Amino acid sequence: MIDYHIHTKRCGHAVGEMTEYVERALSVGLSEIGFSDHLPFPHKRDSGYTMALEELPDYVEEVERLRKQYPKIRIKLGIEADYFPDLEKETEKLIKAHPFDYVVGSVHFIDGWGFDISEQKEGWKGKDVDGVYRKYFKLLRQSATLSFFDIIGHTDLVKKFGHRPSVALEQEIEATARCFKEAGVSVEINTSGLRKPVGEIYPSAILLEAYYTQGVPIVFGSDAHEPKEVGQDFDQALLFARKTGYTEALVYEQRKVSGRYAL
Repeated sequence: MIDYHIHTKRCGHAVGEMTEYVERALSVGLSEIGFSDHLPFPHKRDSGYTMALEELPDYVEEVERLRKQYPKIRIKLGIEADYFPDLEKETEKLIKAHPFDYVVGSVHFIDGWGFDISEQKEGWKGKDVDGVYRKYFKLLRQSATLSFFDIIGHTDLVKKFGHRPSVALEQEIEATARCFKEAGVSVEINTSGLRKPVGEIYPSAILLEAYYTQGVPIVFGSDAHEPKEVGQDFDQALLFARKTGYTEALVYEQRKVSGRYAL
């Protein structure tokens, strides 16, 4: 299998050397990995959340060095980029300046509020949870229509702390799945939710079934922030994908789908 969501200590909230992540991937039998650390914010510096702008070239160079150092495993250069509706051009410029193999588009902020950040979880108090979910799905759809995100990450991250909508939101889910299909993006089955308060893979079964029905392809990601998390719980993710009906996942290279592998 392939793990396309691996961070590095450059983001300020992960630990370990990049070599340790590669060694872990080899030890658990992965055939390919992709580093996808947080792209610097285009509008501000946040050393606890993203790498600094001046670190980005070193990040790219280190992936290139690791490719030579570890010929037994394919290593891709990815990035995870936050979607900010008012900073689309700035984000695109940063992405296009580097030779990424794929870009994971993620929504972590709603109107400036980091809804999944532990230090900001008090912001949930008094919130209309249904309204938060609707805004979140709207932002996901907006991000998917851009040409610079290849994979949409953890597509129900909004559930991280266990907040659930009071209604099923079928229309939001179906509209989002259709949008992903029309935009030509894939979605990730992200196992990090099993390590969070919600205790559940991203996305939920209802969402993944909607994506499958619409023909939206998948990739897998551990969202590793320490070496031991690389490929973690991929056995559950694989069963989840197969149960939904998926029989293959995508391979990316130079911002294009370069292949597929059987599950």
